[in-house]
Amino acid sequence: MSELMDLQRYLTAGVENLMKNIVKVSLKNPAQGIFMSRFVKTVQEASRKRLLLEKGGEHVPAFLIASITSNCNLHCNGCYARAIHSCTDTGSVEQLSAQEWGRIFNEAEELGISFIILAGGEPMIRRDVIEMAGSNRKILFPIFTNGTLFDDTYILLLKKNRNLIPIFSIEGKERKTDARRGGGVYGKVLSAMEKLQKEKLLFASSVTVTKDNLEEVTSDSFVKRLEERGCRALFFVEFVPMEPELKILAPGEKEREYLDYHLAKIRNQYPNMIFLSFPGDEKAAGGCIAAGRGFFHINSHGGAEPCPFSPYFDVNVRESSLREALHSDLFMKLQASGTLTENHVGGCVLFENSDKVESLIHE
Repeated sequence: MSELMDLQRYLTAGVENLMKNIVKVSLKNPAQGIFMSRFVKTVQEASRKRLLLEKGGEHVPAFLIASITSNCNLHCNGCYARAIHSCTDTGSVEQLSAQEWGRIFNEAEELGISFIILAGGEPMIRRDVIEMAGSNRKILFPIFTNGTLFDDTYILLLKKNRNLIPIFSIEGKERKTDARRGGGVYGKVLSAMEKLQKEKLLFASSVTVTKDNLEEVTSDSFVKRLEERGCRALFFVEFVPMEPELKILAPGEKEREYLDYHLAKIRNQYPNMIFLSFPGDEKAAGGCIAAGRGFFHINSHGGAEPCPFSPYFDVNVRESSLREALHSDLFMKLQASGTLTENHVGGCVLFENSDKVESLIHE
């Protein structure tokens, strides 16, 4: 109980600091700045909800990842979603409807969850769900998108709903992005950024960090280009190899030290941007924050999973509430077993212990 209370306070402090930074980078746009300033109060109210629940013995994280579709229009090299068959072109599972996602978003708000990351597949395929998300103004929805489906109608939707924040996935500059994502993708992403910059809409970028692109994506020239195009945040997500032959690309301790060093430099150099890394400093959080410690994942057909890299579930939100899913036997066993706090070689302790996670379901 005390460990989770300490974690709740640590994450709450992190969320409040994040919101201060978001407000700061939004000030150049009065409409966005006003919304974010008001949203700070909403986040504080949500934090109080979670702390009250914590005192009653119920731990609720501030973040949820929602994979709102299993479909995608790209075939990126090394895609984890396709490797674990959560993203397919044919034979898709029966995905949650927009109304079902709306219920989940409302239940998340009631629990004090402030941030729901919309993922996929390619989330912008599900405009119906994104519109549903936009109507819930007490939650911020970062949309992790490949940026190829952006059009003027989406610009209007974002202007109307300031709680929807697109996060464009790129791999570095044009050569590295197109090599992984397909020819012409980088150009489409830049076009989408230009449209958002013209309308003074808030957006960010996300990079999958590998040994191959580490130097490029932490370089001054790369970050400067993004800042000039209006990008206000950059997420560094460590590559998790889902296939043996791709392990050579996974960052090791040397690369993580390099990333940490250069993160400190660019944070000082670019005070008008936010820089976050995942999994980040697990030591400060007492281990991996998946499985409900700091976040959890709902897949496109309702399964409540520890995280997108650990596709196992014993509760489906179609048949249960989000609150029940959050306290599933699997999540409780993972938290109690010590698996989340184990030392590990790669960037994802749950992926490295996938057999153990799967076995917990059958205990």
